[in-house]
Amino acid sequence: MSHLPVMTVTGGARGIGAATAKLAAARGYAVCINYQQSREAAENLVRDIESAGGHAIAVQADISSERGVLALFERVDSALGKVSALVNNAATLEPQMRLDSMQASRIERILAVNVFGSILCAREAVKRMSTRHGGSGGGIVNVSSGAAKYGSPDEYVDYAASKGAIETFTVGLAKEVAEENIRVNAVRPGHIYTGLHAKGGEPQRVDRVKAFVPMKRGGQPEEVANAILWLLSGEASYVTGTILDVSGGR
Repeated sequence: MSHLPVMTVTGGARGIGAATAKLAAARGYAVCINYQQSREAAENLVRDIESAGGHAIAVQADISSERGVLALFERVDSALGKVSALVNNAATLEPQMRLDSMQASRIERILAVNVFGSILCAREAVKRMSTRHGGSGGGIVNVSSGAAKYGSPDEYVDYAASKGAIETFTVGLAKEVAEENIRVNAVRPGHIYTGLHAKGGEPQRVDRVKAFVPMKRGGQPEEVANAILWLLSGEASYVTGTILDVSGGR
């Protein structure tokens, strides 16, 4: 079991999650990299972290089910210790289309991962962090999306709605646990170069829309990771219930 502060990053094998895990390990966290299907990427990331002197484990779990969430946190408890930082990064989206073409099963999948999974992971983290339950406190950062602000019409309004739910959840939970030494915040990334766009059917989407960004470029996962680590750090000790835009000014 590690004597380092423990961070769990859901969807941590790629993109923003991987950048966050790598940066967290470099800053002294023992990191659990949760993944659902990207086993090779997760294991390679663990090797990279350990070769740089850090400590990490990879744990397969489907956070869209309560059984998967419970198994994830039990594994972290036994291998690393009680979590003190949770990054709710795991998310999914599906091919771009209008709402009137969407199947109910698609909407259920989006909400199961992006909302249900994030809320359950936060529940398990609160049980371990809260002074009310004998914990010593901690921090939660939920990863939202600029889609929550823009609505993503004609592309994925279901994904946008799920991220809007995450922002409301962030504000409510932050108030609920503020006296229990837990801070809860969110980052709202704008157009970031990650593989998630390929799932939506347009791998080069960032290049198409970057002209709408005041800085005229897409963001990198590491830029979001820096914001996440700041929110979890002592430098943000009086920050909770905040949605931090990482969007190049949009």
